[in-house]
Amino acid sequence: MSNTPNTEATYSIPVSYRKMENLHIVFWLIKDISWCMVWRPLGIAMIFPTLIVSIIIAWRTRQFVSELCHNVAISFWISANAYWMISEFLKFDEDIVIGNIHYKQLAMIPFLIGIIILAFYYLYWKHTHKDELETM
Repeated sequence: MSNTPNTEATYSIPVSYRKMENLHIVFWLIKDISWCMVWRPLGIAMIFPTLIVSIIIAWRTRQFVSELCHNVAISFWISANAYWMISEFLKFDEDIVIGNIHYKQLAMIPFLIGIIILAFYYLYWKHTHKDELETM
């Protein structure tokens, strides 16, 4: 072990934020288990706390662009996932929107928005703001 002090910046999360993040994981798992088990009412009900908490987490981490981008991408991921689940629950997932595009494939829109946000961060922001403290 070295006796030199660690001069690396530290990112700490308040306990109340961490508790909310952990609860968010519970909501997300219940939502996805409900989807897997085709428990429609519970699955649909769990969309709301899962998505609301992900938005709160994004808001609370907005001071770091890296955290904000990742957490907003997660919110879009949950939105896409929730839409896909609802389309299966309500049995319109295989209906055709136009051409060869099915309704469940519309979930690609929020998935792609999340990817675009992360691409912005990794391909632009991270390289043009090298001196700013970030978590990624």
